Amino acid sequence: MDEIPVKVNSYGPGRPLSLVYFDPTSGKKKAKSSGTTDWREAERLAGELEKSLAQGAPSVPSRLTWADFRQRYEQEKLASLARGTGNQAHGAFAHLERILNPDRVVKLTASALSRFQAELRREGMKEASIAKVLRHVKAALRWGAAMGLIPPAPRIEMPKRAKGQRLMKGRPITGEEFDRMLAAVFKVRPNDPEPRSRLLTGLWLSGLRLGEALRLSWDWQAGFSVDVTGKYPVFRIRRDSQKSGQDEVAPMTPDFAEWLLQTSEAERVGRVFPLPSLKAPGMAPHNVSRTVAEIGRKAGVVTDAASGACASAHDLRRGFGTRWAKRAMPAVLKRLMRHADISTTMGYYVDLDAGDVSAELWAGYGNETGNIGAFGAEGETRKALVDKHLGP
Repeated sequence: MDEIPVKVNSYGPGRPLSLVYFDPTSGKKKAKSSGTTDWREAERLAGELEKSLAQGAPSVPSRLTWADFRQRYEQEKLASLARGTGNQAHGAFAHLERILNPDRVVKLTASALSRFQAELRREGMKEASIAKVLRHVKAALRWGAAMGLIPPAPRIEMPKRAKGQRLMKGRPITGEEFDRMLAAVFKVRPNDPEPRSRLLTGLWLSGLRLGEALRLSWDWQAGFSVDVTGKYPVFRIRRDSQKSGQDEVAPMTPDFAEWLLQTSEAERVGRVFPLPSLKAPGMAPHNVSRTVAEIGRKAGVVTDAASGACASAHDLRRGFGTRWAKRAMPAVLKRLMRHADISTTMGYYVDLDAGDVSAELWAGYGNETGNIGAFGAEGETRKALVDKHLGP
């Protein structure tokens, strides 16, 4: 148990002696009247108060500094997680230190963390980004409590999506917009357009995240690879190469598989989307992301009218999800997108155009049970109804 020393102080003749101690959470000096002027009695009361404080205080080192806590968390927990998770946690901690600058972990109270997210919001950070920062802080504090390093983690109120807010931060691009982006590649990379055009096409057809596409390899030993040896081509993914942290064999859509198989067998070596510039000093995947965003800007594909943001690599993935949402059930689309939560997948169904959905419903009208002809026994009547609304 962590002891909290209580001392007896006198604040003047005839006045009751005070019991003084330092609060372990705030670090502030606390004073409580003993109700007596007798030193022996006051010291006895001080001992009782010490026991009471020890029983109510956490049996952990309450003076643990934030710097020491962060170091242990990074070495004992983050080191076992994906590199991307670690980088995001480092970013979250940097925001925490910049705004709150806690010297001790116990100062990260519910009130302090509420002020923290309010300041992030005041600085203009989006709600989704604030939520991501808070999730990393919450994970660290829960780990610390589980390890017995700190008291139970404080309650953190997470940002909630406002009514009417779209599930996606951007929007899926259309086929016409994708064609415009392909045409704009020559404006951004006039000297070497082919590798970027191939990458854009791959992102559009595969639904892969940009980092995944850049790692995708023909070599089965790689962390993220293409396997075309079976009846149907698939992705083989090792646990350290995707967000879920699990080994997986993932399905591949037929159109992307057919496009891949246009590559001759002799050329199926190394990266599927090799970009020579990535090997240059100072180049990294985020540079490729900027190039794709510049292509979207040159193509005039605005995906967020409020902010003026243009099409990004992730908007190509959103386009993939929305296209396949018209053809696949939610559970199938979840596998294609490799989402951890079906609620994320359902966001793509929100974006389906009512006209497209209606066309598919009417195309199958009369064959609801699947065991009769295209328009059933009342085919002529139903066909006339369809023709009336949709035309021949």
